[in-house]
Amino acid sequence: MNKQEFLEQLRRGLRGLPQEDIEERLSFYSEMIDDRVEEGLSEAEAVAEIGSVGEIVSQILAETPLTKIVKEKIKPKSPIRPWVVVLLLLGFPLWFPITVAVFAIILSAYIVIWSVIISLWAAFVSLIAGALGGAVSAVYFAMCGKGLSALTMLAITLLSAGFAILMFFVCLAASRGVIWLTKKFAIGIKHMLIGKETV
Repeated sequence: MNKQEFLEQLRRGLRGLPQEDIEERLSFYSEMIDDRVEEGLSEAEAVAEIGSVGEIVSQILAETPLTKIVKEKIKPKSPIRPWVVVLLLLGFPLWFPITVAVFAIILSAYIVIWSVIISLWAAFVSLIAGALGGAVSAVYFAMCGKGLSALTMLAITLLSAGFAILMFFVCLAASRGVIWLTKKFAIGIKHMLIGKETV
């Protein structure tokens, strides 16, 4: 792929972003290709070294705030015709509650997912507290001469500590998974808003 084809595909992939952002990115990648050509690479080699257009578009979308994309998307491209305003007003009792319901469902699902993560971390803290309490109790019972009780509390301490270690890794993996899922979901919404073509 040569420089012109690369930049054209990049422009198509970024359509829906503000025009100044698109021009800034195109200028950046154009200069990057030119610099590599000056270093002795062919245009095709320079383009190949930069990476695929799809990966670049995904990276740019991940860095672009969602609010900027939404503002660009809702900015009218031409004057709004009176009949469109009338249709929007007449359809308001239908489309507004549906829109609110969709956003409420998405928000509640997100809250539920994070509630599960918070509950997992609370269970981890409880296991740590149980292990610490068991250790203190084991020492107390040992000092009081209650050997069987001390051994029981020591077993509970070790059990709680073992489960706490296991729970820590579960909580960490679950938290990372939800954060990764949140990023992918946000990028998916951005792709949907800009109407990205497959490149």
